[in-house]
Amino acid sequence: MNNKYFLYARKSTDVEDKQVLSIEAQIAELRAFAKQNNLNVVDVFIEKQSAKIPGRPIFDEMLDKIENGEADGILAWHPDRLARNSVDGGQIIYLIDCGRIAALKFPQFWFEPTPQGKFMLNIAFGQSKYYVDSLSENTKRGLRQKVRRGEYPSVAPIGYINDVRTKSIVVDKKKAKIIRQAFEFYAQGDKRLEDVSDFLAQRGIMSRGGKRIHKTRATFILSNPFYTGLFRYSKELHEGKHEPIVAKKIFDKVQEVLKQRGRPHHKTKNEPQDYCGLLKCGTCGMSITGEYRVKKQKNGNVHDYIYYHCTKKNKSVKCPEPCIRQEELDKQISSLLQKFSLRTDWAEKLLKMAEANKEKSAQSVSAFVLESQNQIRAINVKLQRLLDGYLEQDIEREIYREQKTKLLMEKKSLDEKMARIEQKQNNWLEPMKEWIKVASNLVKIARDSNLLEKKVAAKEIFGSNLRLASRAARGNPILPYEAAQRAAELIGEKSESLILVPEVGVEPTRDVISRHFKCRLSTSFSTRAFHTHGQL
Repeated sequence: MNNKYFLYARKSTDVEDKQVLSIEAQIAELRAFAKQNNLNVVDVFIEKQSAKIPGRPIFDEMLDKIENGEADGILAWHPDRLARNSVDGGQIIYLIDCGRIAALKFPQFWFEPTPQGKFMLNIAFGQSKYYVDSLSENTKRGLRQKVRRGEYPSVAPIGYINDVRTKSIVVDKKKAKIIRQAFEFYAQGDKRLEDVSDFLAQRGIMSRGGKRIHKTRATFILSNPFYTGLFRYSKELHEGKHEPIVAKKIFDKVQEVLKQRGRPHHKTKNEPQDYCGLLKCGTCGMSITGEYRVKKQKNGNVHDYIYYHCTKKNKSVKCPEPCIRQEELDKQISSLLQKFSLRTDWAEKLLKMAEANKEKSAQSVSAFVLESQNQIRAINVKLQRLLDGYLEQDIEREIYREQKTKLLMEKKSLDEKMARIEQKQNNWLEPMKEWIKVASNLVKIARDSNLLEKKVAAKEIFGSNLRLASRAARGNPILPYEAAQRAAELIGEKSESLILVPEVGVEPTRDVISRHFKCRLSTSFSTRAFHTHGQL
């Protein structure tokens, strides 16, 4: 019987096919085999796709033509070229059972359409599937081992390069600098994701396809912990061996901005005024907002005003607080700022004291570093106990992932704080000089008409403590201005020579560093700034 054969050659890019002959080599070998055995090849089918899962279009087309009677035999290099999954293998055996396929020819495998032949073919298909399954499991096990070593088992994100020589991920020095700047750019809080996309495009950072980075991709970049030295794999956070390019502090700030800007914003009826967001209502605690109003008189005169009043959003309290005009509120804010201005002679002597005492901070910093190292060791112990509990199946997987993420984030923050303090233990001097400069300039700020500048200064002094009640603004200052207020009160009661500074000087103490490190460093040392040492 002269059978008609379809020649089928397949090659995929999967790992298991690396040692398989190329398409050209398969076709050459199969044509020589067909000529040697007088096989009638009526058509050639070439496919470049994996056979691990069903759904190969060219393979399906070939089987359809066999069912239509265009051929009754298949010529292939090996059974694993036809199928590596149970569906395709079962379909071929079914067509043999139905008589649609009368012959299968392989240079490296014997087959006859007999019970024994079909049994051997079934075994060959089963071996091919087993090879793929075991190879996949071995690959996954290898990836898990890389993760345990702190190696990211995937393509490096923008800012890094996959080094094929060392099989590691290294920093792309040119792009890493731009990515770091993008984080700092967005951390300012007033930028959009579209601005980040423009920022990257202007500096030559594009997608792998050469297109502009979409805002969705920009969100992924800004929320990727890989840039801080951590990475996610299988929905779990791991410590990486790669070099971080973004400080954890900046990364956390970016996450806050992403979260804040991700909330829905409703269009307001009035544009926000200069002092909006500065004060709270003294009665109900709600925010104070500003409104622009125009008043038309009967004589034709038009007057415009800006009023500030409680938003009255507390439904449980009927707020009776009246509104206040911007001019009156501005006078009160200016008066508050003047109370915290620093005398010129004090500023000069404080600068001299800071210069003389800056080196005494080393002992306090060492104590803080030692305390941080102890906390890190405690976290490592917790991580090991958490892992032991998970391996013993005492802890569920989701709880394990959640707790591990919290501990790793805490450890990363401590590492960065400790490194930052060790490297910059005397860098409090420049922020202190800046603070003294601002405090000396408060009188000028209070007298000027720049409301936004006054708002910034008031935020610096009072934080969120300013309250408006009975058309009067008042509030308690925060550090270091709280110390300024105490010193000013003492000056009224005592001579300046009796307002003493501790022997440690004006530099930040260990307690101040550990208590206020999360705030701006400039606020930590100046709790002593308004005291003297018998010199003022």
